[in-house]
Amino acid sequence: MSSKPKQRETEPNFESAMDRLEKIVEQMESGKLPLEDLIVRYEEGMNLVKICQERLAKAEQKIEIIARNSAGKAIVKDFEATPEPAAPASAVAETENTNDEIKLF
Repeated sequence: MSSKPKQRETEPNFESAMDRLEKIVEQMESGKLPLEDLIVRYEEGMNLVKICQERLAKAEQKIEIIARNSAGKAIVKDFEATPEPAAPASAVAETENTNDEIKLF
């Protein structure tokens, strides 16, 4: 049995997510989709962007963890994520106000 959560198993890998994201952008830019479909595609695209950002962050962390042992050989240490402290509500509200993203609703 895998130790990874089920959600991770259903998420696409980075390359698949990027390919799907590119297709969504092409569809949205075509101007042929009705508003309801545009909203659905936008939501899917934002979820894919989040997946890609998470994958890139983890890859960066793995690269930073690569170290050299005493013999000069590269070794990789497992990354143990530390939970990020929760931001105060005022900081979250401020972040939302300064976001350049266009919100439909």
